[in-house]
Amino acid sequence: MNKRAVCAAVIAAAGALALGGCGQAEPTEYLTVFNYGEYMDPDVIDQFTEETGIGVKYEEALTPEELYAKYSSGAIDYDLVCSADYMIQRLIEEGEAQKVDFASMEYADNIGDRFWEFSRAFDPDNEYALPYFYGTIGILYDTTRVNGPIDSWGVLFDGSYKNDIIMQNSQRDTFMITLKYLGYSLNTSDEGQLREAQQLLIRQKPDVQAYLVDEARDEVVAGNAAMAVVYSGEAYLGHEYNEDLAYVVPKEGSNVWIDSWIVTKRCKNPEAAAKFLDFLCREDVAEKNFEYIYYSTPNEAVVENMDEELRNDPAITPTEEDMANCEVCTQTDPEVTKLYNDLWKELKAD
Repeated sequence: MNKRAVCAAVIAAAGALALGGCGQAEPTEYLTVFNYGEYMDPDVIDQFTEETGIGVKYEEALTPEELYAKYSSGAIDYDLVCSADYMIQRLIEEGEAQKVDFASMEYADNIGDRFWEFSRAFDPDNEYALPYFYGTIGILYDTTRVNGPIDSWGVLFDGSYKNDIIMQNSQRDTFMITLKYLGYSLNTSDEGQLREAQQLLIRQKPDVQAYLVDEARDEVVAGNAAMAVVYSGEAYLGHEYNEDLAYVVPKEGSNVWIDSWIVTKRCKNPEAAAKFLDFLCREDVAEKNFEYIYYSTPNEAVVENMDEELRNDPAITPTEEDMANCEVCTQTDPEVTKLYNDLWKELKAD
């Protein structure tokens, strides 16, 4: 094996702990980064260490709730955390985030203005959270198995597709689409509106084939269901597997979700953490991450250089019309959270 191959093998084995050997000095400082699984190209981590000399210890979680539980345990001092909008809001409100001077960064301007505006729903002064990826929730459907246009959440509730619908196995997402269909805010705390949504979901239940999460897309791809409620990134991948599939954000509106980064209060090297965030905003790095994940990127420099097919795909680049009636999901207070839990248990047990 030649010297270059030996180096490549060592780098691959080191993974997210970055570089040791092959003529490259061991980093003298590290960042501990906490993210979702398969939500960053591993080459990006290696590249950051190569360029800056800062090592990265990389941790992963499956859900915002798992991430929060691991963070809150205090077993590991995480420097940077990426999570969902409502969980980022919770961490900010609990004093777990440090302010970041985004204006001083070289590449933060690549993040489009509308995403900073959306972020104000959970970070009112744009002081803590850096947008990373975003998307919508909509309907993935098989164009060969539907009758007429699919443009409203009503298609899930009118009885036209009995036992041919997959709903999200997520209380907030499932209630969200129902609330939007009824003309309410997805962030409502009104008990009457939430109970009205629950009653509609109970009436719909005989038409629902299953409540799923990641498998929802796969069931439509495989032809086992006519439609499913999915995240936009899943819809893009679904269409890649089956060209008969299409995705729509219904006219009543939906959730626009934004996964974001924060520097935690435990971070002892905020300058290094800011370097990492700025690095993620750089066009070539953001493009590499986009091509690894294929979720919608808020990095406008990347969007401008996309091919026309991707720019015109609503699962990748939602239109202004798609986003017009969308809302960001915010954290509910404990009483409303308990009500959600109770209503969801009643729905699933009915």
